[in-house]
Amino acid sequence: MDPLDRIDEIIALVEGARSVPMSRNCMVDRGEMIGSLEQLRVELPADLRRAGALLEERDKIIEAGQREAERIIAEGEAEHARLVSINEIVVSAEHEAARIIGEARAEAQRLREEVDDYVDTALANFEQLLTRSLSAIERGRDKMHALREIGSFQVEEDERPLPF
Repeated sequence: MDPLDRIDEIIALVEGARSVPMSRNCMVDRGEMIGSLEQLRVELPADLRRAGALLEERDKIIEAGQREAERIIAEGEAEHARLVSINEIVVSAEHEAARIIGEARAEAQRLREEVDDYVDTALANFEQLLTRSLSAIERGRDKMHALREIGSFQVEEDERPLPF
C-alpha cells in the first residue's frame, strides 16, 4: 500500500475513534494504531529512498542539461566569434581591394595623361616639321615658277638647289 494511503487510513482511524467526554481526545485501539504506524514505517523508507533516488536522478539530468547548454552556448559563442572574425577579415579585404583598385585606376589615369601628353608633343613636333617642310616646298615651287617665267634657271650663290 502507498504510504499516503496508509496515512489516510490512520487519519480515518483517528477520526472514527470514540471521543473522550469533555476533552478533545479520543480512544483509539492501541494495537491497531501501532500496527498501522509500523506498516507506515516499513513502507516509508523504501518510498523515501525511491523519492531520493528520483530527486538525485532529476538533479543529474538537470546538471547534464546545464552542462550541455553551457557547451552549446560556448560553441555558439566560439562560432559567433569565428564568423565575426571572418566577417572582419572579409570587410578588411574588401576595403584593401577597393583601395588597391582606386590606386590602380589613379595610376592608369596618370599613365593615360602622360601618354596623351607625349603623343600630343610628338604630333606637335611632327606638325611643325611638316609645316616647315610644306613651307620649304611652297618656296621651292614659287621660285621654280618665278624662274620659269623669267626664262632662265640660274642658281644664286647663297641658295642651294633642292636635293631632289
